[in-house]
This record gives sequence, C-alpha cells and structure tokens, in this order.
Amino acid sequence: MDYISTNHSKHLLRVHLIFACKYRKPLMNRYGEQIKTILQSVAEKKGLRIIAMEVDLDHIHLLVQYPPTYSVLEIVRLFKQTTTYKIWRQNENAKDLRKHFWKEHTFWSDGYFACSIGQVSKAAIENYIRNQG
Repeated sequence: MDYISTNHSKHLLRVHLIFACKYRKPLMNRYGEQIKTILQSVAEKKGLRIIAMEVDLDHIHLLVQYPPTYSVLEIVRLFKQTTTYKIWRQNENAKDLRKHFWKEHTFWSDGYFACSIGQVSKAAIENYIRNQG
C-alpha cells in the first residue's frame, strides 16, 4: 500500500464512480472510446489518477485516485461537465446526439454512484480504532 505524502498530509483516497447515460441510452458503444480519452486528459490536467475505466452499453465505471483537495462531488462535476461539453463538439457527434437528446445538450443522467474504497476491511479499521489508547 503506497500512501502519498505531501507537506501536510499522508493519504490514499480512491473512489469508484459510475455515470449513466441520460435516459439509459445505449450510447457507450459509439462514444465510449472518445469519453475515455477525454476523461484521461482531464484527470492528467487536474492531478487525478484513473486507475481503471471501463464502459458498458449505457454507463461507465471509473476507479479514481485523488488528492484531499478535491471532493467526490467536484470530481464528478468536472468529469461529467467536461465530457458532455467536448463530446458534443467532437467530429460530427452533435448531428447524431441531437437524435437522442433533442431538447438540450446533455449526455449523462443527473445522478451518479460513488463508493470510497480502501486497502483494508471495515472490520480491520473497527478493530484498530477499538484498540487505541
């Protein structure tokens, strides 16, 4: 387990995120690779690390390592806003996306799934806390 040390903290923060396409449209087969490329470039620019990323028909799974200066909500907003903005402007995507989202320029559903992950089990942490002092 490699913790990240900075001037004032030692941390290892990871989160499992799932974003679904608006209306659960099966668009990830068509746009999945473009979305992955956009997400990877955003992560690099913002000091985030995408450990794993995979698409299904209508959603994407991400495992992201992040510094304590970001909240999970900030990461979600950053990823969803940037991918939506860029996917509508790449290639001839807008023409096809208008068929699916005729009312507004959107791509993702409003919600998301987030689950923090760690290297040890809940029971191990509870045991460690109980045995302090």
